[in-house]
Amino acid sequence: MNVMEAPRLRLRFATAGDAAARFSLGHDPDITWMFGVSQADHKPMTMEAAEAWALGQSKDVNARIIEVDGRLVGEIKLHSINAQDRRASMAIAIYDPQMLGKGLGTRAICLLLHHAFTQMDLHRVGVRVLAYNKRAIRAYEKCGFVLEGRERETAFVDGVWHDDLMLGILSHEFQPHQDESMPAET
Repeated sequence: MNVMEAPRLRLRFATAGDAAARFSLGHDPDITWMFGVSQADHKPMTMEAAEAWALGQSKDVNARIIEVDGRLVGEIKLHSINAQDRRASMAIAIYDPQMLGKGLGTRAICLLLHHAFTQMDLHRVGVRVLAYNKRAIRAYEKCGFVLEGRERETAFVDGVWHDDLMLGILSHEFQPHQDESMPAET
């Protein structure tokens, strides 16, 4: 499986050529804050960091670039895969602030879940998210994730302790959105 597609959205493997696109997106301080980076620790994107990111993504067989209308806007991946227990964790990042709030993250998550449950035969996918990242939580819940727990005061961001939420979805709970077709993977 190389590519997963839905209208206007494509998940594909990274290449070294993605470094320039990643560099152009930079590090938006509001987006990095959602990942738990304090404003004082925020650093601009460098070409060296973008090249290292692209190389790392290209070596990860479970990572995909999120493209909208042929343009890189983020990444999504499965990690911590346990084949025996048929479970994995997932992470997603939309780096383009203009693409936030448009449902693209939800669609990308649903595409990856479809792959995880049908092609990889996983039983469970979990995520961790900072409790203040309401946009991400809504996207996970729209895809069928259920709140499973709260880890108190796990992240010290901008001088304040914040909780992590753990959400999970089981294969039999996953229902692709009615308005989203889950096309064949190529």
